Order: sequence, then structure tokens, then C-alpha cells
Amino acid sequence: MIRLKRAYKPAARADGRRVLVERLWPRGVTKDALHADAWIKDAAPSAALRTWFGHEPARWPEFRRRYTAELRAHPEAWAELRAWSRRGTVTLLYAARDTEHNSALVLRDLLTSRSRRSERSIPAADHPGGTRRSRGTGGTPRRRRARGRTSR
Repeated sequence: MIRLKRAYKPAARADGRRVLVERLWPRGVTKDALHADAWIKDAAPSAALRTWFGHEPARWPEFRRRYTAELRAHPEAWAELRAWSRRGTVTLLYAARDTEHNSALVLRDLLTSRSRRSERSIPAADHPGGTRRSRGTGGTPRRRRARGRTSR
């Protein structure tokens, strides 16, 4: 599970592994106050992209597109995050005030879409529970209706 949290909010037990995903350290926050388990600068947007975006909501769609392209070009930057999220809860820490337009959202979306896709590609025999999860059912196994029978 991947959660998002502003770096200025206090740590909670439910946060799991706390990872700062900003290129710059959040202003006014000490290492002790942040309680981060890791700081992965390379998973943050490039300095040029961050500066261009400037947290202007009108630029959000283009920022998402460009940042996703940067992330896909450098999967090694976020591979560790993906591995941690498979083993437990990971909280991505970000500094932006805007909770609806920030880089942590894009990163989370990429990580969760990739993990769902890789889960669907696991062969049925190797998948936990012995069945392959079907698309769009929230992880429940697909049930097949017996041929020739009608339900009433």
C-alpha cells in the first residue's frame, strides 16, 4: 500500500516506511522531526521540470505527462519504492502545499499502476490463492458459469 503525506505532518504508526520523494529538503523541518526512513531524490522531478511547473494548476496535465516520462526513462530511481510497497505500507512524503497537484501523486499513480499490471501478469499457478485475479474486480477471483446451465 502506498500513502501520501505532507512532510510537515507528524509521523504516525500507520505510515509504515516513510520516504521523502523531493529533490530539496523541506524548509524548516529537521531530520528528527521528519522521521524519514529514506530520501530518494532521484525519484523526484528534475529541477528544470519542477521550476517550469511552479505548482500552477493550469500546467498540471502537462507536468504529469512530462514527469511520468522522466520516471519511465529512469525506472532504477523508483524500483526500490516499488519493492518496499509490495512488502508493506510506504508513505511518500512531499513538501508541496497543494495536495491535489504534486509530484508524489504522479509517482504513486505510476507505482500502483505498475504493481497492478505486474500482479495481473502472474501465471495462475504462481498467484497467491492459486487463481489469477481478474481485471476490475478488486482482486477477487473470476468465477465461471457452468456451460448449459441457466441460473434462476
